[in-house]
Amino acid sequence: MNRIDSLFARKSSEILSVFATAGFPHPDSTADVIEALAAGGVDMVEIGVPFSDPMADGVVIQHSSNVAIDNGMTLDRLFSDVAEARRRVPDMPFVLMGYLNPMLRMGMESVFSRCRDAGIDGIIIPDLPFSEYMRDYKDLCAGYGVHMIMLITPETSEERIRLIDGNCSGFIYMVSTASTTGIRERFDGKAVEYFRRIAGMDLVHNRLIGFGISNPSTFGEACRYSSGAIIGSLFIKCLESTSSPREAVARLLATIGRLE
Repeated sequence: MNRIDSLFARKSSEILSVFATAGFPHPDSTADVIEALAAGGVDMVEIGVPFSDPMADGVVIQHSSNVAIDNGMTLDRLFSDVAEARRRVPDMPFVLMGYLNPMLRMGMESVFSRCRDAGIDGIIIPDLPFSEYMRDYKDLCAGYGVHMIMLITPETSEERIRLIDGNCSGFIYMVSTASTTGIRERFDGKAVEYFRRIAGMDLVHNRLIGFGISNPSTFGEACRYSSGAIIGSLFIKCLESTSSPREAVARLLATIGRLE
């Protein structure tokens, strides 16, 4: 069974998934960061492919991407580093998050093959049109055992949400607001109404809420209306302000009020 499916089979609430940019903060830190997240009790890791124009990301993740590129991180090296992390962390689900351009340069079938070989369980490509996924990549996902995880936003129509729910796999990534990633103190009434609306749709797939999770309030709201939360910018800031990945994970968990 795919590790993402195994996670949701044994745990249906308060799942914590954390985003980390490969090659940040140091060239050789990717496997160490992933290992520290697993040791800290994080349920799933989203591994970011550094890219020069990450359109869905705010300034914090954009900065980490630029640092990682300067550190020499490439998609090819990422797969090697993740394979090392998989040897250390056999059971935690790994999700690759990256934009289409670097993957097309590598070749999409090569990307899916390398995902399988490195132990990556799912992939998120924010700028991949759903129609192209259906036409060109759905069968590749099935063939290589890699879940394609699609994003929805407050503006996504019910028709499209149901198409995603019926044709993708793993889980549905709920973007909390129609903006880029970043840290927020609270979710407003409009965001909470969106959470309630999607929770009432009786979708097949589990949902995780991301963008803006940064404290006990936003983490709690995400867990109330979905199976859990995805945190990115907050963890990047923790990595940048501490001396080791384990310290960064401890600070992250303390900040959101999740102490193991």
